[in-house]
Amino acid sequence: MDVKIFNSLTNQVEVLKPIREGEVSIYCCGPTVYGDAHVGNIRPPIVFDTFSRFLTYLGYKVKFVSNFTDVDDKIINRAIKEGVTESDITTKYIEAYRNVLSSLNIQKAYKNPRVTEYMEQIISYIDDLVKNGSAYNVDGDVFFRVNSVPHYGELANVNIDDLVVGARIEENSKKESPLDFALWKKTDVGIQWDSPWGKGRPGWHTECCVMIDSIFGNEKIDIHGGGFDLKFPHHENEIAQAKAHDHNKLANIWMHNGFVNFGDEKMSKSLGNVVLAKDAIAKYGANAMRFLILTTHYRAPVQFTEETISSTQNELLKISKTYSQLAVALQVNDGSLDKKDVDITNFLSFLADDFNTANALTELFGAIKAANMDLRKNPLDISALERDFGAIKTMIEIFGLDIKYPHLSEHDIELYNKYLEFKRNKQFDESDKIRAQLIEKNII
Repeated sequence: MDVKIFNSLTNQVEVLKPIREGEVSIYCCGPTVYGDAHVGNIRPPIVFDTFSRFLTYLGYKVKFVSNFTDVDDKIINRAIKEGVTESDITTKYIEAYRNVLSSLNIQKAYKNPRVTEYMEQIISYIDDLVKNGSAYNVDGDVFFRVNSVPHYGELANVNIDDLVVGARIEENSKKESPLDFALWKKTDVGIQWDSPWGKGRPGWHTECCVMIDSIFGNEKIDIHGGGFDLKFPHHENEIAQAKAHDHNKLANIWMHNGFVNFGDEKMSKSLGNVVLAKDAIAKYGANAMRFLILTTHYRAPVQFTEETISSTQNELLKISKTYSQLAVALQVNDGSLDKKDVDITNFLSFLADDFNTANALTELFGAIKAANMDLRKNPLDISALERDFGAIKTMIEIFGLDIKYPHLSEHDIELYNKYLEFKRNKQFDESDKIRAQLIEKNII
């Protein structure tokens, strides 16, 4: 099955053609760890975790890497404000972020590199750019020459002649051009490292290039991902450096997810409209948060409102109820809960078509509807129920939802059969007593 993805670099849907046969390399920009993650921050890990699960189901070996940016002005400022080290801040919030990911059933990545672990390689990479003329040193600050590479602005689809010093480009009199960006910052404040240009710390845009090169080798990767807000300048500047250093564009496919909107605005700390991920998970449930993200195509904005959350919780309840009923019916009737040869072709086809999770969910609900019809048949068709359960279980697993079903003991099965027998014989007082026990055990 061909997997097609919208490539932000070419603005076209393209067939994924892995560089290494049977293996897909993915790098997704991770968080800058100076505070707790908000709901908007969890969209990339949910999207790319689900995408990785899908590719794994198709038989690919997925090498998924997502970093922690653990050196940044925001981290330094927070450390100074709290009177602690930068490491104290980053260690605290990396642990908090990992806890959020774990609760969301995010699989462990191939690697989660920290910028500070790659400082030697970062300095060497910048030195290479200085030596080949793509970068220049001014009094200990090193800048990248944007005009040293062709087609700058191709990812964001902007013309460099139209770019002006202002909103997203920091004006600096040391620069040869206002578009040039910092690779190394001279500083005597906060954490710093020795370099050929003096003490300082790296610029943000170089770090991901170096970690990709170090982990995957000096070649392109299959997919580079992240949020829309990273296209410019961050990912644009990564491409520029990769062109200058390795003569490639870093990745074959650039895959960007949309924002999470709170009302009519993008959720962001700068707007002050954030809802912390840990608070949303505690209030609404991890499954609801994950499901909410997946109900919308990854490139479209997700609306985070009480109404959308409530709708999501109701839909999850329908899935969970049918899933549990199937599991109980199969266990009571000696059916199998491990049927593997299930037909979910349409479900997979939607995911293969630019990872359309919204349409794939229609297939999951179609399977739920079919299962409910099969559960009402008398007598039950156990083979049909096995197929229903196997298909629903597989789709749930690909979506990464942590939905439980009852595991019945022999006593539970005996109790359930007595309940059915009393109902058939219209001994409702007795059946109601057992029903209460079954409800307490979450069996019905």
